[in-house]
Amino acid sequence: MTISSSLSAGVAGLNANATRLAAISDNIANSGTYGYKRVQTEFASLVITGSSGSGSYSAGGVRASTTRLIDERGDLVGTSNALDLAIAGRGMLPVAQQVALEDGNAPLLMTRTGSFRPDPDGVLKTDSGLVLMGWAANPDGTIPPAPRDSISGMVPIVVNTNQMVANPTSQIGLGVNLPATYTVAGSTADVPPLSVEYFGNLGTSEALEVTFEPIVPATGASNQWTMEIRDSASGGALIGEYTLTFDDTSGAGGTLASVAVVSGGAYDPVAGTVSLAVAGGPMTVTIGSPGGSSGSPGEPNGITQLSDTFVPLAITKNGSPVGTLTKVEIDQSGYVNATYDTGLTRRLYQVPLVDVPNPNGLLSLNNQTYQVSPNSGAFLLWDAGSGPTGTIEGFSRESSKTDVAAELTNLIQTQRAYSSNAKVIQTVDEMLQETTNIKR
Repeated sequence: MTISSSLSAGVAGLNANATRLAAISDNIANSGTYGYKRVQTEFASLVITGSSGSGSYSAGGVRASTTRLIDERGDLVGTSNALDLAIAGRGMLPVAQQVALEDGNAPLLMTRTGSFRPDPDGVLKTDSGLVLMGWAANPDGTIPPAPRDSISGMVPIVVNTNQMVANPTSQIGLGVNLPATYTVAGSTADVPPLSVEYFGNLGTSEALEVTFEPIVPATGASNQWTMEIRDSASGGALIGEYTLTFDDTSGAGGTLASVAVVSGGAYDPVAGTVSLAVAGGPMTVTIGSPGGSSGSPGEPNGITQLSDTFVPLAITKNGSPVGTLTKVEIDQSGYVNATYDTGLTRRLYQVPLVDVPNPNGLLSLNNQTYQVSPNSGAFLLWDAGSGPTGTIEGFSRESSKTDVAAELTNLIQTQRAYSSNAKVIQTVDEMLQETTNIKR
């Protein structure tokens, strides 16, 4: 009966507007929630009778559907915590629930922003228990290959704030000037030994003891020296002996002409280095290439022979003593970098960004997290800043996408629509009462 369909349409209108009211109330309640994505309600009509000229019409009513607009991006808000993370652009941070990780069955969750801090075990997680996931770096800071369509290679990011780390020395550059007058016939002068500190694999302070002995000829000048290198970590053992010959021609005077290996590691004339087997591992020492070039940018030009003065011009080395962690930051590419009080910076992890073909099709969960669904498509892990993804921003949070003014306007419209549908039901009730009153 047509009048009964009017009653059903009014009830459908009440339900639809009640759904819209629920979405509006959720949006307003989360106007201050970081990373919140607003819910949009759309109405679609239901048609029962579509034939024209039938002489009667049955109301079908309305149906409400809701969509969470996950692809909308909120403004970034600056904070004072280096591990407050947000994304400038497309993509999501990979996270997992702490409880699920403990059970060994943690599905991949995603979020647009989070405030991460180390827990008592050093695990980076939010107050709601979301653990930040990433790929662990090798000891040299490189990230090993990992599958991009699976979380099998990902692990919780753990930062032990009380950890100490050693950074052994692997390269030393010697910039030394030897007196040319010491290789002249009749000279009895000697240069003092040179001690160069380096750091062992266990963070201990060791030293290379380098001595230069001039080769004095019977007549003239030899322009030759014997260089001996001893290692304190090996009990002062001789680990390298070399004969250095210097050029005395115009333009190249004072530079190395040749290096002959007496004992120890080989000499590389292109790089200008000698290879030494110090206790704990190999080491390269730059002494210079023939002609005066070290062959390595940033290294000293090596050993020269000029004038009558022995001068250590520049001694460079890598490595550092044992250091204590001072801060952890995540750069725009997603690399988790630890800085120590010795100035050492070490890469610990890489946080990839998750992307899906249809972000609005993701399954919405608590705490502004999302999960892959058939409507979203399969996920893929990207390096932050590559492909379609944006960059990871530290000291930042993404604000809520709720526009309170717009939601209040929608609230007024919804209230009016709800009241109108209630009036339809009231009118139908009165008409049915009149029908009942036909027979008394």
